[in-house]
Amino acid sequence: MDTTSDSPDPAQKIRITEIFLSIQGESTNTGKPTVFVRTTGCPLRCVYCDTQYAFSGGTLVRIDEVLDQVDKFGVAAVTVTGGEPLAQKETLLLLRHLCDRNFEVSLETSGAIDLSEVDGRVVKVVDVKTPGSKEVGRNLWSNLTHLGAHDQVKFVICDRADYEWSRDKIESIEVASNVEILFSPSYEQLEPRVLAEWILADALDVRFQIQLHKYLWSDEPGR
Repeated sequence: MDTTSDSPDPAQKIRITEIFLSIQGESTNTGKPTVFVRTTGCPLRCVYCDTQYAFSGGTLVRIDEVLDQVDKFGVAAVTVTGGEPLAQKETLLLLRHLCDRNFEVSLETSGAIDLSEVDGRVVKVVDVKTPGSKEVGRNLWSNLTHLGAHDQVKFVICDRADYEWSRDKIESIEVASNVEILFSPSYEQLEPRVLAEWILADALDVRFQIQLHKYLWSDEPGR
């Protein structure tokens, strides 16, 4: 993809639910102050979704205004999340211009929408849908071939069946050798300690994580 810098088209708009500063609760950047840009809209309906308020509504905002809002927080890390960010084609442009402003940019995506055109500078965190999510049929497996060494693949585990499915899946999927694999317990569905013990019992080469922000602020929007 061409990443030549240019000024965002002032008429180009994207629908945004919220922009806020918080502590990154997931991924390999856990604990790092991060600006979150939450887009509006999602074609999936995962049973454990904690951002249903982002399915609709939102505000149409010019991309250059989004960039200016992010600038004002004064931190380097920016995560574009949703909803499903790639449900809006304008997200590709937003990601590109965030990178052009030298932010450390990550994208949280369900992996159900083609990400081949996402700027290569973006850290892609792909949430592979497990059977427990009730959206396993939406996985676009070809997306995993577009991941590089700095990208990440996340499995949200709801129960033992999910764990076994995910354990078997990581042995068969084709990803770059250095892609980080994340296993996360579904909040209030699976005790974190239980998942940790399963990982240890199988000596899985994955990174265990919890949603740190949930333990700090529960389900408060904008945190």
